[in-house]
Amino acid sequence: MSVLLALNGISKYFGGLVAVNNVSFTVKKGQIKAIIGPNGAGKTTIFDLITGFTPLDKGEIWFDGEKINGTPPYLRVKKGIARTFQNLELFGNMTVLENIMASCYVRTKAGLLACALRLPRWLQEKSEIVKRANELLEFVGLKAWGHLRSSYLPLGAQRYLEIARALATSPKLLLLDEPASGLDPTETQALADFVLKIRERGITVLLVEHDMNFTMRIADEIMVLNYGEKVADGTPEEIRNHPEVIKAYLGSHA
Repeated sequence: MSVLLALNGISKYFGGLVAVNNVSFTVKKGQIKAIIGPNGAGKTTIFDLITGFTPLDKGEIWFDGEKINGTPPYLRVKKGIARTFQNLELFGNMTVLENIMASCYVRTKAGLLACALRLPRWLQEKSEIVKRANELLEFVGLKAWGHLRSSYLPLGAQRYLEIARALATSPKLLLLDEPASGLDPTETQALADFVLKIRERGITVLLVEHDMNFTMRIADEIMVLNYGEKVADGTPEEIRNHPEVIKAYLGSHA
């Protein structure tokens, strides 16, 4: 498999705090790769660096053969990088369908004038957006709730809605930040199956997750962070038996 994402010696400092220190790893096309580590290890910071929400201090980020250092977040979305957030970031006053439609607009080509004048090109694109949003609603199992405000959904359904909204941007790479957070074991099992279905659609997945059963089940490779530094990078079996991982993350008596 060819490399889709490559992080080369990336570092990020917040004042005197070293959040990420000289970390390098790759994500291959078609993979599900996970980043694990204790709280404060730098996992979400790496997501922020990949998506451009936080600027790099050192290193390079390459995506699909192009260096994207300094590229603003909205252009990274257009290039094919989408993400979800640990803390849900939905539009609470919009319906479930409207939340997904809002993300679809990143791929539209009709300009503001075409929208204001309701020109045929704009009307055609809007029709396509509604169709795609409804297809995604069905894919994530929220078809019956499309007319409801997103704030009315239970937590598990909101997680799926946020994933659907990210998928609406037509990503090549989907970043999932603790997608199983707050879910019960049955919901977590269903989510694991769903992430595998996303990969079947040709979308590469990079995820941060604390649930080790979830991670070990679906990840092809796992990268381990501790205090902002890479401890290990390998298959789930290699990570499970890695002495530094056992000491730093699983506990010295694991």
